[in-house]
Amino acid sequence: MKQLNGIHHVTAITSSAEEIYEFFTYILGLRLVKKTVNQDDIQTYHLFFADDKGSPGTDMTFFDFPDTPKGEHGNDEISRTSFRVPTDKALDYWGKRFDRHDVTHEGIGEQFGKKVLRFQDFDGQRYQLISDEYNIGVQSGTPWQKGPVPVEYALTGLGPVFFTYPDFDYIKAVLEQVYGMKEISQEKDVHLFEMGEGGNGAQVVVEIDPSAASHRQGYGTVHHVAFRVDDKDAIEKWIEHYKSFQLPNSGFVDRFYFKSLYARVTGGILIELATDGPGFMEDEPYETLGEKLSLPPFLENQRESIEEQVRYIDTIRSTKTFDKK
Repeated sequence: MKQLNGIHHVTAITSSAEEIYEFFTYILGLRLVKKTVNQDDIQTYHLFFADDKGSPGTDMTFFDFPDTPKGEHGNDEISRTSFRVPTDKALDYWGKRFDRHDVTHEGIGEQFGKKVLRFQDFDGQRYQLISDEYNIGVQSGTPWQKGPVPVEYALTGLGPVFFTYPDFDYIKAVLEQVYGMKEISQEKDVHLFEMGEGGNGAQVVVEIDPSAASHRQGYGTVHHVAFRVDDKDAIEKWIEHYKSFQLPNSGFVDRFYFKSLYARVTGGILIELATDGPGFMEDEPYETLGEKLSLPPFLENQRESIEEQVRYIDTIRSTKTFDKK
């Protein structure tokens, strides 16, 4: 089985599409590259935030499911999402930026030899920034050139994704035997796994805590993580691979912007495999990515009905000039 190429995207749940747009755009300085709807629940927004070009491996996406309760963090959870910054110095900038914007954070720390800065959003969603200063492996993306953050400090892509799980032997077997990862480091009850070329863009951190209660999914928690594969042919091979483990899966799913395959590897951890292309510029030009409501072709004939169900959000940024500070 061909190795995975790294992290593709992380999808989480928010209490407010409007507020998460403000937070990711004006505080984190990631670019909204696609404003669309959940293809399985068309009354729900699906917002994609990524690097300047919407590159695979750089995007975090959000659903705003109506009437969803607040989630609770715990075991059997995709518990934290990382974003990459170019240098250790960038973390100093971000600590000060978070203070200016009243973002809850823990200050600069270190894990597995990398400088990190952990923080939360208004929903209690957990994140960290990780420095690429000494990183090798999967290349990161391109900072949003016209965003509010100086490009030398800006976020460039996704870093390690965290799993919290009570049974190390089981999750280790899943990551190594099913997904072909390898454990490369350990700090007490925290284990670092790597796939493909490795590095910050291709790692999973597993935190073991048998005493914690199970998490409850809701706003402020992650819905699923996606790992990168080359193309549809690779997905077909992964379907056969899953069959060899008798692992139930979705079968091939065409999301238009990429092709997908889903498998729930534990009760709470849903893993998607997603192709790098065709990408987010399939139906919008670079200059105005994310500014209109985009629908895949199979939903286009429902546009009038969908636009009546989802409220309007002003996401026009091409006419704005940000003061980078």
